[in-house]
Formats: sequence, C-alpha cells, structure tokens
Amino acid sequence: MTILIERLRRRVSAGKVSRNLTRGALLTLPAALLLAGCSEGKGQQQQRQLPLVGAVNPKPHVFRDEIQAVGSARANEQVTLAANVTERIERLLFDDGMYVKRGQLLAVLSNAQEQAALAGARASAKEAAAQLDRIKSLSKQGFATNALLDQQRAALSEARATEESVQAQISDRMIRAPFSGYLSLRAISAGAIVNTGTPLVTVSDISRIKLDFTVPETQLAALRPGLPIRAYASAFPDQPIAGTISVIDPVIDPQSRAVMVRATLPNPGNRIKPGMLLTVRIETGQRTALALPEAAVLSEGDRRYVFTLDQERKAQRTVVRTGLRDSGLIEVSGVPQTALMVSEGVVKVSHDRAVRLAGESNEKGGPKGGQRAGPARAAP
Repeated sequence: MTILIERLRRRVSAGKVSRNLTRGALLTLPAALLLAGCSEGKGQQQQRQLPLVGAVNPKPHVFRDEIQAVGSARANEQVTLAANVTERIERLLFDDGMYVKRGQLLAVLSNAQEQAALAGARASAKEAAAQLDRIKSLSKQGFATNALLDQQRAALSEARATEESVQAQISDRMIRAPFSGYLSLRAISAGAIVNTGTPLVTVSDISRIKLDFTVPETQLAALRPGLPIRAYASAFPDQPIAGTISVIDPVIDPQSRAVMVRATLPNPGNRIKPGMLLTVRIETGQRTALALPEAAVLSEGDRRYVFTLDQERKAQRTVVRTGLRDSGLIEVSGVPQTALMVSEGVVKVSHDRAVRLAGESNEKGGPKGGQRAGPARAAP
C-alpha cells in the first residue's frame, strides 16, 4: 500500500494527475485497500471454518434375517433328592460338586430297626419254605391233603411279601443317584434329623443343555424342529454355541401371545450352567442390500434421514428407509449407490450448508487434481 501511494505522488509531481483528485485519492486509497484486505482475509477465514466431515458411498452388505430372543439354560436332567421318611442321617457319601454315576449311594438314613425286621422276615420265609417242602413230601406219600399244601404255600408267600416290604423300607433310607451327573453344594451333615420331604442334594446332568425361550406368534411360521440356532452367554461373549431346535410348544400363551421353544445345546467342558441367561439368534434367511455406518443415519421421530453431498459439497437432508443392523452397519434404501453421504462429523452438518472433505482443496469445494474424493475422517 505504501508503494502505491508513493507512485501516485510521483505522477502528481510530473503533472499527470490533478492535485485536487490526488488529494482525495490519497485520503481514500488506504481505506479502500484496507477494506479489500479485510474482505479477502474474511473470505479465507470463512472457507477455513467450513465443517470438516467424512463421507462414504453406500456399499452392498450381506444381511441375515434373524429372530432374536433371550432364554434360560436348563440341565438335561435335574432332580432334588429328598428324604422319604423322618429319620436321622447316619452317613453322607458325597462331597460338594462331586460327579456321581447312576445308582451310586449318596446317603444312608438310620435303619437299625428295619434291618432287624428284615432278618426276622427272612427267617420266617426260610422256615415257611422248609415246611412247604416237608408237606410236599408227605403229600406224595398220601399223608397230607391238598388243602394243607395250599395253606403252606400261602404262608410262604406271606413271609416273602413281609421280607420284600421290609426291604422297601430299608431302600427308602438309602438315597441313590437316579442318573449320572454333578451334585450341588452340600447343606446338611451326618447326624441331623430330617423330616419327610427335606431336600438332601441336587443331581444335575449337564452333558447337554436345554435352552427354553419365547418367540412371538408372528414369527412362528419361520420356526421348525431341527432349525439351527446360535446362543451367546455373557460369560463367553465371543464363543457362540451352536444348537438345534428340538421342540416347539403346541400351545401359545394367551397372555403374551408367544410360544415356548426348546433348543438343545452341546456342553463340552460344562461351560454352560443351568440358570444362565443366554441370547438366542435364529437365522431364517439372508439378502444383500446397501449399507451405511450407523453413525451416518439420524432419527427424528419415526423418520430416518442422512446428509448427501452434491457437486458443490453442500449437504442435503435426504429421508431414507432403514432395515437390519450388523457389525456397525445399517441397511438403507431410498438412495442410489453412487450417492456420497456424510458418515463422520454428522453433528456439525446442517441442510444446504457447504462442508469440507479431508484431502480436497478449498476452492469451490472441488477435489484436488480433478479426482473424486473418497471417504475421509473428520478432524478431531
């Protein structure tokens, strides 16, 4: 600016410019140059303040139609053994969490009286059997009537029935495992007196797991026995468990309008415990559709929209329809595959406002070297 003023003064000295005009020009020129500089700086600052965003094109992605539910794990077989009689516990033959086989003796209740009664019953049965043999011998010689023979046979049967009854009483005091499995934690001790029905120990067969979950009746047509499922436990989130649907309850709950479904899962290593809460996913089909990162889709009430960028890099609010979600992507329809959409920095964008993409020049929002801008990450 100083150089321009000096040149103007020289022209005045040479008589090429009127002195009156020069005086006014010298007064207004600095202000004009200052305004021009401010305008240029303001324009550059405004260009630098355009929001920096990332943008992508929608890409085809394989989406799987799934039914999702939450269910509870159950043991393949589980029973709580209880005392059949009121008696004192004489012996406990198990430890906490012990694995037992079918028929293994777990506890013995006091049975001294029953053992004595059993010995008497066996003696009576033995005597009745011997007496029957003697009467049979006499009957063959003609010294015993058939009535006497029948009477002795009845006596032998009664003695044997008494013996079996006492044996049953003793069996009620012998607690055995009905099937192979793991025992629960022990909560009783030898010497305690238990009443009829008092729980003693729980036996659980967890070689397989039954998974029960409910599905709305509207999705019942997609289910069938034998359909594969995947189950996820919060304890093992990265280790899905594959299983199959075994049974579908023929009755729908009239209150919830849902049907109970039971699936069977293998349980290697006994990782899944009865009572665990599992998430169930049942794949019923798959399709390929356009997808965007979930962050690119905004919501307003029940409407979904995205910001598409035109040739001048102005954001245009565009309503879309959404579908399934998978691995951070969401299914969208209503936009062409060639559309460029804001995927990062969406909160800084408004309708019909220009934006900047990383890697592009600031002139007219166009890309450098005539190349179309690819996806860009927003500045922090």
